[in-house]
Order: sequence, then structure tokens, then C-alpha cells
Amino acid sequence: MKIDKNHVVALQYTLNAVEENGDHTFIEKTEADQPFTFLYGVGMMLPKFEEHLFGLVAGDKKSFTIVPEEGYGDKDENAKTELPLEMFAESGMPPVGAMLPLQDPEGNHLNAIVLEVTEEAVVVDLNHPMAGKTLHFDLEVESTRPATEEELDHGHAHGVDGHDAH
Repeated sequence: MKIDKNHVVALQYTLNAVEENGDHTFIEKTEADQPFTFLYGVGMMLPKFEEHLFGLVAGDKKSFTIVPEEGYGDKDENAKTELPLEMFAESGMPPVGAMLPLQDPEGNHLNAIVLEVTEEAVVVDLNHPMAGKTLHFDLEVESTRPATEEELDHGHAHGVDGHDAH
């Protein structure tokens, strides 16, 4: 069965960042017993990522690169803000490099990276952690199947076989 819209796809991948000199820097990879499983074609993944997967079948291997403009965009050096120290009264001060889950005034969820902790504020970078990076994927498709009605209603996959609870 070929990967198509509204299919649940399970795959193994290794993700590297491609440096300006062409070297690859490891970012992450799946564990052999825990494939990355997602609902294809519903806007969960980068469009360019899905474009590379369309029509593949179980057992297919593919390598491809996504440039920042096709991925998470260029890094915006002005996408920084200061969070008041009072926000951390209960949880304690986060360390530099920590990822903080935040919500904007419109209710959108985002992650911020702590750049600095001063006596006045916690300075964070609001860029996506992959912004400005050229991403190289090496992957192998483990399986693909049509999504269940429940998965389509929920907008996400319920595991490789469709029975994982949440």
C-alpha cells in the first residue's frame, strides 16, 4: 500500500543538520522498537517532508534534505523576549538552554529556549529550535495503512495498528 492522504505512516529515521561546510551534525533518531508514527496529509508535518514520502511503500528507504525556507524558516535574531521572574516563583529559575512551553495571547503553543537569566528577567529565544537549519533525513518506511475514522476525527494517529489509547 502506498503512502497517501489520511494514511497512518510508521517509519524509522535519522535526522542530521547540514552545516555550511557540508558536514552533518546528528540531531535525533528513532528507536528500533518505537517507530515515528503520524497521520499523513493533515498538516501535522512539514509539507516538504510529506512531499518526499508520497507514494512510498513499506520497506522503501529514502534520503532527502530540507532547506530552512522549506522547513522551519530562517532564524529571526529579533525573536527574543524577556519573561518576568515572577513566572518562575513556583517552579524555580530555568537553566540556560532549557526549553520552556509557552502560550501566546491567541492560545497558540510554542517552545522557547532560555538564553540568559538576569536579575531582572529570563531572556528566551522564540524561534523554533530547527529554524535556520538545513535538515537531512535518512528514513525507512515500516508501514502505511488507511487511518481509522476515530483517528481522522481526532486528527492524529493512534499507533502503528490504530489501537494505542490516549
